[in-house]
Amino acid sequence: MPLSLFPRPQDPTEVLPLSAHDPTRLGPYRLLGRLGSGGMGTVYLGRSRTGRSVSVKAVHPELADEPEFRERFAREVAALRRVRGRFVPRFAGAAPRAEIPWLATLHVPGPTLRERVEHVRPLRAGALIALASGVVTALADIHRAGLVHRDLKPGNVVLSPSGPRVLDFGVAASAASLPSCGRIWGTPGWVSPERLRGGAATTASDVFNWGQVTAYAATGRNPFGTGPVASVEERILRGEADLIGLPAELLPIVRAALAPDPVLRPSPAQLLSSLPRQDGPLTRRSW
Repeated sequence: MPLSLFPRPQDPTEVLPLSAHDPTRLGPYRLLGRLGSGGMGTVYLGRSRTGRSVSVKAVHPELADEPEFRERFAREVAALRRVRGRFVPRFAGAAPRAEIPWLATLHVPGPTLRERVEHVRPLRAGALIALASGVVTALADIHRAGLVHRDLKPGNVVLSPSGPRVLDFGVAASAASLPSCGRIWGTPGWVSPERLRGGAATTASDVFNWGQVTAYAATGRNPFGTGPVASVEERILRGEADLIGLPAELLPIVRAALAPDPVLRPSPAQLLSSLPRQDGPLTRRSW
C-alpha cells in the first residue's frame, strides 16, 4: 500500500507540542512544535536565530540506519538546493549525514488545498486557474533540477496569499531506493497507474497527479472516487476518471494529463501553454 511521507495536520494553524522523545534543536533551528508525521519522518516548526520560521523534516531512525538511504538522501538534498521557483518553498538547509538527517525549507503559512476544499468549497474561476498554473509551474521547476515529486496531492499544496506552494518534493526517492522497502511511496488513491503496476515514478507520473489535484480543486473529489483503496486503484488502472463538474476550458487538458499511458501525457510546459490565462492579480481573498 502507498505510504504518505510528511502529512500536515488537519488544522492549518495547529502546531502540536513537542514530546519527551522529540529533539529540541536540529542544526541551527530551535524546534517549537510538531506539524505532522508520516512514513519518512516528522515535520517540525522551527525558528532560526534571526526569527525566520522554517519547516524541518527529520528522518525516522530506522531509515537513517540504512547506508543506502543516507547516500540517496544526500544526493536528493544536493538536487533540492538547485530548485528555484516562485511556487516552491525556498531551501533553508539540510544535514543528510547527521545522526538525525534533516531537511529544512522556509515555512509557508496558509491552509492546504485539501483543508480549503473540505472546510470551505472547491476553487472557482481565477483561483482555480492560479492553482493549476502555479502547481504545474512548480513541477517544471522541480523536474528541471532533476527531481520527481512522487507524492503530489491536495495535502501537499499550500494556498499562500501570493499563490500556491508545492511541498515535499523529491524526498520520497530516498526511501523508494531501498531494496528492502518493497512498498509504493505515495498516498493511497493518488498514485499513477504505471506506479501501481510496479513501474518507477517519472515526470509523467507527476503530470498524472497534477490532473488529479486540478480535478479535485474544481470538484471537491478525487476523480477516481472514494471507497476501498483497491477499488480506487482499479479505477485508476482502467482510466475511469469522473470529470463531471470540471470547467469546460480545463476538461481536455486534465483528461490528457490523466491518460493511462504515460507516453500520451503532455509535459508540464505543454500543460502551461494550454491553460487559460488568469484574470487579475491573486490576493488572499482569491482562495
